[in-house]
Amino acid sequence: MNSLVAYDDSDSDTEDGRHPNMPEAVKAASIHLLQHQPESDTTLHPTSLAPLVGSSSFGKDFSQTDRYPAHSSNPRNTGLRNSTMDASVLPPQKRPEPSGGGVVKPYVPKRLRQEQSNMAAEIGSDTPVTPDDLISRSSRSIYRVSDYLGPHLPLKYSSSGIPKKVIFHLTEHAGPVNGVQWCPVKQCSHLLLSASMDGTCKVWDAVDSGKALCTISCHRAAVRDAQWSLCGRKILTGGFDSFLHLTDVETGKDLFTAKNDCKISAVRFHPCDSNMFICGGFSPAITAYDIRLGKVIHVYRAAVQQHFDLLFLPDGKEFLSTTDCVSRDSADRTIIAWDFATTAKISNQIFHERYTCPSLALHPKDSVFAAQTNGNYIVLFSTQRPYKMNKKRRFEGHKVEGFAVGCGFSPDGSIIVTGSSEGNVMFYNYHTSKIIKTLPSHGSACVGIHYHSVMPSLLAACYWDGSIQIWE
Repeated sequence: MNSLVAYDDSDSDTEDGRHPNMPEAVKAASIHLLQHQPESDTTLHPTSLAPLVGSSSFGKDFSQTDRYPAHSSNPRNTGLRNSTMDASVLPPQKRPEPSGGGVVKPYVPKRLRQEQSNMAAEIGSDTPVTPDDLISRSSRSIYRVSDYLGPHLPLKYSSSGIPKKVIFHLTEHAGPVNGVQWCPVKQCSHLLLSASMDGTCKVWDAVDSGKALCTISCHRAAVRDAQWSLCGRKILTGGFDSFLHLTDVETGKDLFTAKNDCKISAVRFHPCDSNMFICGGFSPAITAYDIRLGKVIHVYRAAVQQHFDLLFLPDGKEFLSTTDCVSRDSADRTIIAWDFATTAKISNQIFHERYTCPSLALHPKDSVFAAQTNGNYIVLFSTQRPYKMNKKRRFEGHKVEGFAVGCGFSPDGSIIVTGSSEGNVMFYNYHTSKIIKTLPSHGSACVGIHYHSVMPSLLAACYWDGSIQIWE
């Protein structure tokens, strides 16, 4: 009778298919089984040898030499792993199942469990929520491409327009909103960052839904300023609790924390390296930090009481600061230019009019920056030394009256926009300094505005009553 399995090197096998080293009991059993095997069945079922394998007469020798009979195929090739074999023949299980028929559940961190429970409460308690669902939902809700902005992203930016109506009115902050900023990454520019006196920062979907996507609550006092990193994944915040925090938007993790010597009123990333930033506030000193080193790398000192705003010039080698230094006889040190690398004071004789400047803005194309003054006007300066003031153009008609009213340029540089203590939003022609349009107030001071980088007429404005309006 032919062997069940044909081997190329089967010279050592006998003609009846028995192995010469096989014990006599197994030889007799295999001969008996082969003689009674049906012609149509050419596979030896493993259960037929189970009593022999389990017997004490040869189980020890067989288990140490050939684990499977010579004429049976390897279970890895014939699928015998799914058949009912004796425990001594099957390879050992990697991990036994727990007693009672339970299922081993993966460990889920406490933070993820809390977020899962919150999500389950939103979408229904009967719907199971997994960590993968949580991550995918968070990714879709924050760093997705906006349905509204998507078709406009490949297009070249056209000339800036004037918004006409309010599309969203955001009111979730419990205190005055100090500033707003669109995400600098165009693919994620539907995200709007806001910093509030209620001690929180929020990231909003301010284009599609008008809803808050996440809240940063790491400060114990008012958040005076906040800024996106260049990659759009991190947010730098400074507050009246004297702390600096760098937060990962997607995970909410605090990546960097530092305690400053004073209350912080302004933070700015270096324009060429997001690992470095400067901060200033209720102190004569401005400090520069390196996140990689986790410490202060430069200190810039001036004979002043407070710094209002900071502005890096385009190459990042120099920056400007505005201070509260003003007197009856002189207005030097109102705007100071600094060398970033050497901490040297380049000039403090830039603005000689007796008004402080609560905010600064850089023109996107020309070598020009604008300064908002408490004299109820905006003035232009050159970014080149000696930072000469343009006396021919002055943008008047709005009121500041002690509020830290912000100003800015449209992305094409043709429009200057500013808030006002009366709550109006004013648009000026950059070349003629004439008022183009005024958006009406809703009763509270407008202290911050920011043009969108993709949509020509999309604008965000924040107010002292804690509200944010999106105009288009």
